[in-house]
Amino acid sequence: MQRTTLHIEGMSCGHCLNAVNRALAAVPGVEIESVQIGRAELRYDERTTNPQALEAAVTDAGYRASATS
Repeated sequence: MQRTTLHIEGMSCGHCLNAVNRALAAVPGVEIESVQIGRAELRYDERTTNPQALEAAVTDAGYRASATS
């Protein structure tokens, strides 16, 4: 498992937290540690997914994300 932090733009409320949480939970191989306004801490199975897929999931939910290790 790899650990990463997603820096997320556009979040401002509890609905945003839930939307990002649902989007990341739907990605196979992801274990969410925490989702806060502006960031998400998680672990992912590099055999199943990658940081670009995590960023895409957040983008599909309506926010902008960039991953850092």
